[in-house]
Amino acid sequence: MEVQRHAGRARRTPRRALVTGGAGFVGSHLCEYLLAEGVEVVCVDDLSTGAVENTAAMAADPRFTLVRADVSEGLPVTGPFDLVAHLASPASPLDYLRLPVETLRVGSAGTLHALELARAHGARFLLASTSEVYGDPQVHPQPEDYWGHVNPVGPRSVYDEAKRFAEAATTAYRTRHGVDTGIVRIFNTYGPRMRAHDGRVIPTFVSQALVGEPLTVAGDGSQTRSFCHVDDTVAGLWAMARCAHPGPINIGGANEMTVAELADRVIRLTGSRSRIRHVPLPQDDPRVRRPDTTLAREVLGWRPSVEVDAGLATVVEWFARRAQAVA
Repeated sequence: MEVQRHAGRARRTPRRALVTGGAGFVGSHLCEYLLAEGVEVVCVDDLSTGAVENTAAMAADPRFTLVRADVSEGLPVTGPFDLVAHLASPASPLDYLRLPVETLRVGSAGTLHALELARAHGARFLLASTSEVYGDPQVHPQPEDYWGHVNPVGPRSVYDEAKRFAEAATTAYRTRHGVDTGIVRIFNTYGPRMRAHDGRVIPTFVSQALVGEPLTVAGDGSQTRSFCHVDDTVAGLWAMARCAHPGPINIGGANEMTVAELADRVIRLTGSRSRIRHVPLPQDDPRVRRPDTTLAREVLGWRPSVEVDAGLATVVEWFARRAQAVA
């Protein structure tokens, strides 16, 4: 695959955007970001993994509309739109293993519905893809021209292959129909509004540490991840929304660390007395994960700015406040 490396071209700010999955973790932060930039936002979410609570701060804004609908069945919205951001999908391991068929449908039929809407309105189409398209990578760090190492029939395949299909569909609509498309591959985003028991490592560790439970480290903890705070991720999405580049472009953290090191950081930041408990490594769990973000710097002028400890502190505060609210 040849990755285009020409400089991105600045675009005018969109006036009205559709965000699928806008009541989810990343989607709700993107909706807030767009509103802050003066964009009217229509959020479509079936609330299977998102939550109305995530949009509560926006509910009183007349420029924000929440539509409860399954994008796999269609998009019951009216235009005009000049940006369609497609983020709808279960994204945590527990969710896509619980909803395997739904995950495949939103990545296939849901993506096609969103692309058709962008085509009808002449809108910029932004696909939120994932580092999971690289699978358990044999190239490290992962550049955009790496094709990946994915098990197509493994337990993670429903998410991996759904996103790979979504990328292919996005590319086809660009080449066949001339739709203005951009693909972003998101790496290990974290921040407030994550759910405590969604299977992702940061909310799992933080919620365990706050109540003094053992932190469940998979395997020996030597597998690596590169974490990116949600504030940085949505800034990257916004930059891509206003750029003419088709992508794919990696958006992710620069500081690779082992899962064992992450557990130590969480224990230190929370002041917890939790210990480490090792559990079996999930099948097809990637051994290493770090994005090559050269293209994001060159094309979007983007690089992450939130330091890991500062970002983790926002998650600790989020879960601590929620615990106090229900106490």
